[in-house]
Amino acid sequence: MSAGFFELAAELLARREPFATATVVRAERPTSAKPGAKAIVTPDGRLVGWIGGSCAAPVVIRESLAAIADGEARLIELSKTSGTPRPGVRHFPMTCHSGGTLEIHIEPLLPTEQLIVVGRTPLARALAALGAAMGRHVVVAERDVTTEDFPTADAIVPDLSRARIDARTAIVVAARGDADEDSVEAALATPARYVGLVASRTRGDVIRDVLQRRGVSADRLARLKYPAGLDIGARNDEEIALTILAEILQVRRAAPQAEGAAEPSEAVDPICDMTVATTPSALRAEFEGVTYYFCGEGCRRRFLKDPAAALAAST
Repeated sequence: MSAGFFELAAELLARREPFATATVVRAERPTSAKPGAKAIVTPDGRLVGWIGGSCAAPVVIRESLAAIADGEARLIELSKTSGTPRPGVRHFPMTCHSGGTLEIHIEPLLPTEQLIVVGRTPLARALAALGAAMGRHVVVAERDVTTEDFPTADAIVPDLSRARIDARTAIVVAARGDADEDSVEAALATPARYVGLVASRTRGDVIRDVLQRRGVSADRLARLKYPAGLDIGARNDEEIALTILAEILQVRRAAPQAEGAAEPSEAVDPICDMTVATTPSALRAEFEGVTYYFCGEGCRRRFLKDPAAALAAST
């Protein structure tokens, strides 16, 4: 097994980029891949590693992208068997003439949910501590603070522009300062799933009006939660922090699709009739203004040799 597999996985995790691993768990001859063979599939459809040739790769890429989208692992089988598939196993036809069987386990690895706290207030410290206790990747975005101020934070950056922010991120502006509108505006410009402002309803309305006059769109402003947190009568900073994290969880439960990526679009290879994901890295060719996608370079070459004849044969 190549050390490059683990190096790439560690690199993607460090960059908070989602990906899926594909591992061959069973192989029956004749197949080029053996049990234990591994590959990584990135959201753009790039497959790094080896889990079989052109018969297996398109299916693995398509199922890996679906796993990244829904966050669910799956076990797939590629074979010429036409019987009822075993429970829990997704069956796909083996298109290689040589035959054989492959069982491949696909597992999505999504970035740890991230909590970014803006501010240095006691509430900001309570949020960072409770977020860490809940297993969040905690980042404090505030100037002139240290790990002594936030000992449970995973990282400290001077502002939001220095943080890696994705759809699995929640941002809470807990500075209670005069320039909160700047931090809120920056937060709303990110893909963060949750943006909360610790402020009274009156103060929040003022900040919202300021941002509206600055040209922030209504759609973005609608994402802002203020006062941040569920209204359960919290009194101190620790209780307020708990209500905010509860609201973040509530928002996540209401929008599970945001956890991964969108379901991949698909197309049928006009040569072999295999369904392939139309990712940026997918093999393709243009003919008479139409884009066609292919499972492998062999099918693409056959198409390019005589596109009209290939299309006529596929109808």
